[in-house]
Amino acid sequence: MADEKNLNEEEDQEMTVTLTLDDDTEVECVVLTIFKAGEREYIALLPMEGADSEEGEVYLYRYSESEDGAPTLDNIEDDDEYEIVAEAFDELLDEQEYDELVGEDELEEEE
Repeated sequence: MADEKNLNEEEDQEMTVTLTLDDDTEVECVVLTIFKAGEREYIALLPMEGADSEEGEVYLYRYSESEDGAPTLDNIEDDDEYEIVAEAFDELLDEQEYDELVGEDELEEEE
């Protein structure tokens, strides 16, 4: 799906990635998180513009770093691997929502 990837980070701003798709279209995405599923790390990206951003579509890629620390994103080609990654990402979202709810409840109790 994507050929080139550039990670850009500026202080006090969200980390973004510019994906160059197979048709040479560039898509700017916000990095939601880098997470582990199985033995590998993956990255979840949210497009900033276009139809996918309006629908809340999240892109999932394999994530690694070269010896010099340069990030590398690879397509997930295997359906079974994608299902494992998507499930791990969903669980991560559920945990974050739970943590936010618990945090809000604790704040209300302290008042």
